[in-house]
Amino acid sequence: MADPGKMEEGLAYEENMEKKGDKLVEQQQQLQEQQQPLVKQKTKRVATLDAFRGLTIVLMILVDDAGGSYARIDHSPWNGCTLADFVLPFFLFIVGVAIALALKKIPKIKDAIKKICLRTLKLLFWGVLLQGGYSHAPNDLVYGVDMKLIRWCGILQRIALVYFIVAVIETLTTKRRPTVLEPGYSSIFTAYRWQWLGGFVAFVIYMTTTYSLHVPDWSFVVSTDSETTQYTVKCGMRGHLGPACNAVGYVDREACTHSSSSSGQIREDAPSWCRAPFEPEGLLSSILAILSGTIGIHYGHVLIHFKGHPERLKQWVSMALGLLIVAIILHFTDAIPINEQLYSFSYVCFTAGAAGIVFSAFYILIDVWGWRTPFLLLEWIGMNAMLIYVLGAQGILLAFVNGWYYKSTNNTLVFWIQKHVFNNVWKSERLGTLLYVIFAEITFYGVLSGILHKLGIYWKL
Repeated sequence: MADPGKMEEGLAYEENMEKKGDKLVEQQQQLQEQQQPLVKQKTKRVATLDAFRGLTIVLMILVDDAGGSYARIDHSPWNGCTLADFVLPFFLFIVGVAIALALKKIPKIKDAIKKICLRTLKLLFWGVLLQGGYSHAPNDLVYGVDMKLIRWCGILQRIALVYFIVAVIETLTTKRRPTVLEPGYSSIFTAYRWQWLGGFVAFVIYMTTTYSLHVPDWSFVVSTDSETTQYTVKCGMRGHLGPACNAVGYVDREACTHSSSSSGQIREDAPSWCRAPFEPEGLLSSILAILSGTIGIHYGHVLIHFKGHPERLKQWVSMALGLLIVAIILHFTDAIPINEQLYSFSYVCFTAGAAGIVFSAFYILIDVWGWRTPFLLLEWIGMNAMLIYVLGAQGILLAFVNGWYYKSTNNTLVFWIQKHVFNNVWKSERLGTLLYVIFAEITFYGVLSGILHKLGIYWKL
């Protein structure tokens, strides 16, 4: 018969050894976490995303520099959507896709939040510097801005807001979603329900404010050399989507007036955009722009979780078509017109659906069929998008070249090439301008990006 004392000693010994083993495993895990790098080893770049990013930069340069000659590609005056109206939503879509791919490489939430905050501040800095009034490139060879007249809103500032909100939600919900999706088409939506909840909150805030906020009468002043005239706009209504009495413009004009009284007289030191019905990248419209980033991050999630081409394309194309159908119904029934300046819900659906179709088409051509060579210029520009945005879209490089003139500021290399190589040869200023933008600007920046890529030089925020 076994000795009970020895049995108890054996059990105690085994229990002690198990505790030591667990402690040893815990110490090894802690040691591995300490040795784990901040960012995991770089993965292969997504060529489709780079090419789509490059296309968006090209569109921006095209509509900015040739839109004055071709009104059909310039921004729509009010309702409707032209080529220029796709640029900013495409950027926000790309930001969403990139967030999903980038943040999965950062294992620690604290490190991810630091990176998000730092990148947001960089975007805000460059946005204010380039579009706040300090830079007058490319034609005016001056710089500087009166701090009272500085423009705080802009393209990069809107991108910064969307990036911050979408990226923070993505980071803070990392532990609240499954690593493996359940079967079914809707499983990816339920797995990332917090991201969609953030987009829905933005939608509710925008729609509630747009249709319930009372817009009072307001006035503005037009000054000439001989006289100053004050005009009063009669509003006193809610839910109006016209140019003068919409809630989007009213929210932005609150920063222009001495008070929120019905007189609405604009301050003498108010920024120049206050004379317009609203700021192009204003506060209320920027809120709904978050939804554009949310749709973009969904496409990134699909890219991560679905490994087969058919599964990815099924998710992407079906959602894009659904968004386009919703937008078309809302627009042509006059329920919610497609409007870039209001950043209406139908505009979000239409541009996001278009982005999904273009992204899917690029994916088929580049990743599925392997037609990468025809899109190399776009891919190179997309790899150095921030640099080309600053040099090309914001005209910084052209301003530098224009700074070297002969006798007159209109007698520069840029003006000479545009006049003698393009306008005079084709006997048309409109066609010459278009060809100049395509070959002297877009092609040049594509080649420049290719050279920088070969040298391994990139500008990243």
